[in-house]
Amino acid sequence: MRITPIAATASLLLALTACGTADNPPASPSDKQGAEASTATTTPADTAADRQACIEAIADVIDQRPDDFNAENDSDPKPEECAAIADDDYLDAYMDGLQLRNERAINGL
Repeated sequence: MRITPIAATASLLLALTACGTADNPPASPSDKQGAEASTATTTPADTAADRQACIEAIADVIDQRPDDFNAENDSDPKPEECAAIADDDYLDAYMDGLQLRNERAINGL
C-alpha cells in the first residue's frame, strides 16, 4: 500500500493541529513536568518497551488499512499496546509508527 500525498498532508495537518493553536497553546514545559511527575508509575525501561510495542502496533494497524481508507475522514483505531502511553505522547508514537510502516514498505520493495 502506498502513502498518497493527500494522506501525508492530512497526517501533517493532524500533527500540527494537535500541537496547539493560538487559542489553545501547548502546555509549557513546567506543566508537562508536573503532570509526568504525578503520573509516573512505571520504570523508564518499561515505558521505553511499552512505547516501542505501541509504535510497532501502530505500524501494523496502518499497514492493514482497507483500500478505501480516506485519511481525511477515517481514523486508525488505537492499538491495545498503546494503552500505557499517555495521551500527550500518543501523537509522537503515532508519527513514529507511521514512519516505521513507511520504512518497512520501502525495505519491502
